[in-house]
Amino acid sequence: MTATSPTPLVKDLDEPASAPGTTADGTAGSRPGSSPRKGHRADLHADLSASLTVFLIALPLSLGIALATGAPLQAGLVAAAVGGIVAGRLGGTPLQVSGPATGLTVVTAELIQRYGWRTTCAITVLAGCCQLALAALRTARSALMVSPAIVHGMLAGVGVTIALAQLHIVLGGTPQSSAVANVKGLPAQLADLHPAALGVSALTLAVLLGWPRLPGRAGLALRKVPAALAAVATATAFAALTGLSVPRVDLPSWRSHALPGFPEGPVLGIIAAVLTVTLVGSVESLLSAVATDKLIASQRRTGNRPPRADLNRELRGQGAANILSGALGGLPVAGGAVRSVANVKSGAVSRRSVMLHGLWILLAAGLLVPVLDLIPLAALAALVMALGVRMVSATHLRTVTRHREIAVYVTTITAVVLGGVLLGVAIGIAVAVAIALHRLARTRITVEVCDGVHRVWARGQLTFLAVPRLSRVLNQIPPGGRVVVELDGSFMDHAAYETLQDWQDAHLVHGGSLEVTGRSTTRMGAADRGDRGDRVPRGGHHCCRPWTPWMNHCDHRPVAEPTIPGAAAALDAMETVEPPAPRRRRGAGQLASGISAFQRDTAPHVRDELARLAREGQQPSQLFLTCADSRLVTSMITASGPGDLFTVRNVGNLVPLPGAEAADDSVAAAIEYAVDVLKVDSITVCGHSGCGAMQALLNSTPGAPMTPLRRWLRHGLPSLERMGSRHHAWARIAGRLPADAVEQLCLTNVVQQLEHLRAHESVARRLAEGTLELHGMYFHVGEAQAYLLSEGEDFFDCRVFDSVGQHV
Repeated sequence: MTATSPTPLVKDLDEPASAPGTTADGTAGSRPGSSPRKGHRADLHADLSASLTVFLIALPLSLGIALATGAPLQAGLVAAAVGGIVAGRLGGTPLQVSGPATGLTVVTAELIQRYGWRTTCAITVLAGCCQLALAALRTARSALMVSPAIVHGMLAGVGVTIALAQLHIVLGGTPQSSAVANVKGLPAQLADLHPAALGVSALTLAVLLGWPRLPGRAGLALRKVPAALAAVATATAFAALTGLSVPRVDLPSWRSHALPGFPEGPVLGIIAAVLTVTLVGSVESLLSAVATDKLIASQRRTGNRPPRADLNRELRGQGAANILSGALGGLPVAGGAVRSVANVKSGAVSRRSVMLHGLWILLAAGLLVPVLDLIPLAALAALVMALGVRMVSATHLRTVTRHREIAVYVTTITAVVLGGVLLGVAIGIAVAVAIALHRLARTRITVEVCDGVHRVWARGQLTFLAVPRLSRVLNQIPPGGRVVVELDGSFMDHAAYETLQDWQDAHLVHGGSLEVTGRSTTRMGAADRGDRGDRVPRGGHHCCRPWTPWMNHCDHRPVAEPTIPGAAAALDAMETVEPPAPRRRRGAGQLASGISAFQRDTAPHVRDELARLAREGQQPSQLFLTCADSRLVTSMITASGPGDLFTVRNVGNLVPLPGAEAADDSVAAAIEYAVDVLKVDSITVCGHSGCGAMQALLNSTPGAPMTPLRRWLRHGLPSLERMGSRHHAWARIAGRLPADAVEQLCLTNVVQQLEHLRAHESVARRLAEGTLELHGMYFHVGEAQAYLLSEGEDFFDCRVFDSVGQHV
């Protein structure tokens, strides 16, 4: 199907492509169709409502985290207020809520026990200064290079340590100084239970877990109250009404509040403590900022989003907050995922909601002291224990298992629990580096003889560590033989290159023939031709070798114009090229020939992998929804193999809205199966240039007879309407406007179908949980170039890579 270029519809190409946006400070601009004053009032109301919700969650959490660290309870309120007001105003993530750092709970507890509270406050101030220095050096992105397995393992280890410590308070006792001591002391604690504290804790946990599951309309109304507040309030009311004798919150007068003092202790110990607080607090804040950005992108349209996170500014805001919090006698501050998620889901529009929540904390610390003093410590301990258990995430466990990093994850958890956060992270990094080096050095080199041809396979990266094995295998091949060397790796260092090059020259001199294929052959440019004229294919890829027969039957084009990777290598190996013959239909003969070629050339290479998939079942990482156009070969343009993609193809890559007229449940069923059963991590909607479905939409005439194709294309009408709407920016491609209306509609359709995806219940649920990502993609057939939709914009950005996978 060839796309024509009809007259552009509705919108002039010269009109500025701007969408409703936000101001520089993160506040939303006026919305189309409403006055600025009215839009401002609506935004202020949304921020006020969200701030109250976050306040009701942050208040008990702040007290609970202070209790878990052994710090004065007022220190948690100071950190929450400063985190909200200072980090909220100066930070680079408008909707992220900062407060007492959960990931630093164990570290802070150790510092208080070792150096005392005043020195711990001074360490917090120094850590804030370090964060300011790191922000000035623009190193925020560098903090994200730590393996996610290490970060999740650190948080899980902290969660285990918190839960073990708080369990003693839940049972009516006192926690020990370490996780190991808490485990050893648990039998004695179980033998000496305190029924009153245990009853308050059990009630707190029951309300905390059951509150989100309250049924009926009354339950729907009650669920608007945060579960943490409901649990603590219920336990407090129960203890007060029954007259239980349990330890309660005791907030001393602010006049006696402890402020920081000059650091006392060994210099190296203080420096290590400052670096630990800086590292853990920065990583926790930056990861939370990235997660908050993803949550906003998954739940809100482009015109209703604040600016994307500025990580260096976020680090600067966290540093300023830590300096002030430590100076005022507060806990270390970091961005928190729990509070940030609540802020986003409550409809916050700008950073005003974060700052207002800090103001409410400040007012509560001054005016609600008599009410706070009624809260049983057992209720706060149960709340924090539940938070610690939730930090051991099953989702993270599945993710690290899928990426074969379970050893790093488990090692980091164990080391954090046994030796503390700093030692645990150091050991986790060491294990991750060791595994990476092992994978880099693990190269399997084998040789087999088939029909007189010696086939040498090198699986893995060819470095100097593999040179002895490579040389030994190559020297076993008799001179003058026919050899095929397949390099199944993406990297070859100089030592391996020289070894292979020297052996190749010697082998060709003795009358042998050689063919080198694979991803590492790009460096073999010097070995273009031997004495006998044997050509060595360059730039080939073993995954594309099964496609080379396709060149021979695509005879409706000149063979000298390959359009797929690997085809150039096939042409390089040909001595002569026959003139193209007229195209003819091959039918069953072509099918049988293709099957025969697969069994002969491809099946031996994929049989082991397919056997493994047959045993383990499919575990694709993403759902790939694209057009049925015959020119789109998904495995080729995504460099994927069997089991990688769960692919759905239809005319126009359309996603019907749930309940739409003439809806096709096959697409919805595939989405539900991929999201709920296969648990894919992402969904990609891929459009392409010259789409016949989009051209048919543009050329459709009202009142034409309804056919199955026309009924199906009705699901693309929202894309046509979006393209003509003045409330949406026109999609751009690599910084330019589309070439014609067909290309514009193809791009707009991808954006619109992503909106349709969000309307599916299973997708919306996973997006809200933060366990699913949506991506837009556009493939320009004529240029063989893929474009990715930039997050938060109707803009398709070009990712160009060279033949060895390096970004240009």
